[in-house]
Order: sequence, then structure tokens, then C-alpha cells
Amino acid sequence: MCAVAVGLSFLLIAVDTRLGVGTVSDFGLLYTFGPEGARAILSVIASSMITVAGLIFSITMLSLQLASSQFGPRVLENFMRDRSNQFVLGTFVATFLYCLVVLRSVRGTGDTGFVPHLTVAFAVLLAAVGVAVLIYFIHHMATSIRIETLLQRLVADGRVAVDSRFPERRGHGPSKLEEETNPHRLPNDFDVGSEQINADASGYVQRIGLNALMRIATKHDLILQIDCRPGLFVTAGECIFSVYPCDRVTDAVADSLRGGLIIGRSRTVDQDLEFSIWRIVELAQRSLSPGINDPTTAIYCIDRLGELFSRMSGRDVPSPIHLDKNGQVRIKAEVENPAELVCHAFSAIARYGISDVDVVTRLVNTMDKLSQSLSPAAFEAIATLSDQVLIEGERHASTRFDRKKTQELQRSHKF
Repeated sequence: MCAVAVGLSFLLIAVDTRLGVGTVSDFGLLYTFGPEGARAILSVIASSMITVAGLIFSITMLSLQLASSQFGPRVLENFMRDRSNQFVLGTFVATFLYCLVVLRSVRGTGDTGFVPHLTVAFAVLLAAVGVAVLIYFIHHMATSIRIETLLQRLVADGRVAVDSRFPERRGHGPSKLEEETNPHRLPNDFDVGSEQINADASGYVQRIGLNALMRIATKHDLILQIDCRPGLFVTAGECIFSVYPCDRVTDAVADSLRGGLIIGRSRTVDQDLEFSIWRIVELAQRSLSPGINDPTTAIYCIDRLGELFSRMSGRDVPSPIHLDKNGQVRIKAEVENPAELVCHAFSAIARYGISDVDVVTRLVNTMDKLSQSLSPAAFEAIATLSDQVLIEGERHASTRFDRKKTQELQRSHKF
């Protein structure tokens, strides 16, 4: 935006020079200043824009501090990559630079000299746009720090991770029928005949490029076993790939395979489904802490987790085996278990909210809905957790009314 503003200032100055003062003066809607007036209005606009930009930066930093303390540091990325905040800050800084560049073109004093009237009028228009953007920013910032807005963004990131880890259709993997009739397996001597490729840096696995790894494996006729998953922390020298056969693994091949895996200093939500879920879980746990004591937020989080997990319903767990176009086994990669994800998330919330009957009720009802749409194995695991939550909820109930409500929930429980 700053680069566009500078380029636009030079363009409009060139247009003003070509048209001349007489042509510009014929437009009654344009301001016609002398050099002193043009300098004054450009100076006022430039100083006000940079002042407001500093104010916006301060408000943004304050919001980040509030978000970090109230919602947890893991959600800061959502605020930092907010395009609206970037657009607002860019508007004021770009207008400031525009006025600075235009100021240097104003020459002379009194009635003599050169004043780019069209360019100055556009600066006034930018100032008016800045006022509208400021009003929008105040509304947007007040809306963005609401828990409902934050949860909506977290779930949107989670949906991307669900679609990445549990696609609706499998591209190059064996179907369930193929697995039952002719299971695809690694070679019997894979453990002794494979070469280990170690990580060259420490950090979190952010992304695994399966398509790139498939091309490399097919090109060199290799079989890969990915010994890590997105979100896992690996140290330098730790095994990340096992490649078969070992005699085809050269240094160049090893380097190209490492390039198919991105390791960074923090976890990301693109392929890390567990991290996407855990950001919502952490928000629920914070809301149930004695310092905050906000069970309503925890109930919101449980509802959103139910929405996210329901996206996995009707989708089979992908096969860990990836085949090339000819049906040859090329990659084996770890796949998350939906039942473990559901139970891990809800049990983590239950630890902090087991004494709140409203939280217990929402947990059980949400798990009841999910169990009807997931696999039989997931149904059994969720049913067991749900029964345990009900038993512990009744035991930790602080009033007779809460115990009665928990007992009624047990009698009406579908499991």
C-alpha cells in the first residue's frame, strides 16, 4: 500500500504538470491553493495520519496483550494475521507517505510557483477515507476480541485441518475393500533394509508435502515411512524418514526428501489437527480456571468442538498407505484416530469443569450427538468417557439440585 501511494503521487504530479493550473481550475469541486495553502493542508494531513497510525498501533498491541492473557498465547496468530488490521494501518501510513512525496513538488511562494491541485485534492480525499477507516477499525477491533468471533476463526482453521487430514475422497490410497482382500504392506525386510534420514534442524513439523514426497519416491523407486507427523517436535539428528531400499538413498535424494517436510519454531494449523483442537480446549480450560471462572465460555467451546468433530462424521479414517498411479506402495504415514482426538479434548475440559453441572451436561450431550455419526470403535470410546464424566459429575456436585440434575441426565442418557 505504501508503494502504491508513492507511485500514485508521482503519477498525479505528472498529470497535474501536463494539464496545467488553468485546466485544473475549471473543475469547481477541486481546491485551488497557493503554495503556502497547499503546504499547510498537506502538512496537517501528514501529521494527523501518522498520529492516528501510532494510535492504531498502540490499540493493536493492547488487544494482543489482552488476547494473550485472556485467551492464551496460542491464539495470537489469529490477531497478528488479521487482514483488516493490516489494511487499516497501511491506509494511514500510505497516506502519510503520499503527502510527504507531494510536499516536495510544491514550489514557490505567493502567486508564483507550482501547486499540483489535483494531487492535493486527492490527499484530501485520502484523509476523508482515513476517517471512515478509523471508524471501521474501532468497530472491527471491538468485534474481533469477542469470544464468539475468536471461536469462529479457530473453528474455521480447524475445518481446514480436518479436510487436510480426513479428506472426503482418497487420491492415491487403497480403498477399504482393497485393504480387506489384498492388504498393502511394506516389504518384509523393510526394517533391516531401510536407511534412516534424520532432521537437520530442531523444531515442530509444520507441513508434510505428500505430493512432493510421492514424486521423489516414484522417480527413484523408493518406499518411504514417515516417522513423524504434523505438530510433532523433532530434534536435530532425529529420524524423520525410513527409506527402502537403502542402496538407492544418496545424499542428493536425502536432501530432496528433507525438503518435502517443513520444520519451524512453532506449530501451525494447516495440517496439525491436534493443535487446531487444542487451541479451543485451552480456551475452555482458561475460562474454567478459578481466576476467570467463566463456564459460559467453556460451553461455547464445547459447542464449537462438537461442530468441528462433526465435520469428521461420515468420513473413513484414511489409510496410512499411499500408492502411486500404478498401485505400488510408496509412502506410509501416521494417521490420527478420531476417537482419541474426541476423548482427549473432552476429557481435558472435564478435568477442570467436572464440578459444574452445566459444563458436564453440555459435554455429555455433545458426545452423545457425535457418537451417533462416528465409527463403532469411536462410539465405544466416547460412551466410556461419557459414563465416567457423569459418574464424576455426580460425585463432585456441590448442591442437591446439581446432583438431581446429573442423576436425571444419567437416566435419560442414550448410551
